[in-house]
Amino acid sequence: MATGTGALLGLLLAFLLGSSGTSAEARNSERFAPWQCVLRGNWTNDLNSTMQINGVNKAGVFSGRYLTAVSDTPGCILPSPLQGFQQLTDQLLFGFTVNWTFSASTTVFVGQCFVDGDGRQLLKTSWLERAAVQSMQGDWRATRVGTNTFHRTN
Repeated sequence: MATGTGALLGLLLAFLLGSSGTSAEARNSERFAPWQCVLRGNWTNDLNSTMQINGVNKAGVFSGRYLTAVSDTPGCILPSPLQGFQQLTDQLLFGFTVNWTFSASTTVFVGQCFVDGDGRQLLKTSWLERAAVQSMQGDWRATRVGTNTFHRTN
């Protein structure tokens, strides 16, 4: 299962970065030193969802928890575990999976960390969410896609 998740994250990362619509010239002009952007810490996105990322190990593996502020699932929203990988390069690319504890769905995020002109760290992400459906006829509505920008809160 973990190997499949890692492969899915790799494919998703390659697809999203390859189709981001930005030129290589623009990407190169936004380079930053790796010590300026660190995943470890607390983050809030544009929808007020929060996540806590624990330290990244020497292999680039990290874990944490995610608390979404939005859901179409009736009932209580609960914090959910996340597991991810960071590229150990100066571009700080990453991907992680959230295993929702309160619904039958999983979301994968891919993104890159940037430092803006004021020195603030931002995580620009794209995501795919897959919800369980009862049959193949419902497959058309099972996957959602979106983007979020996270800002460091600590």
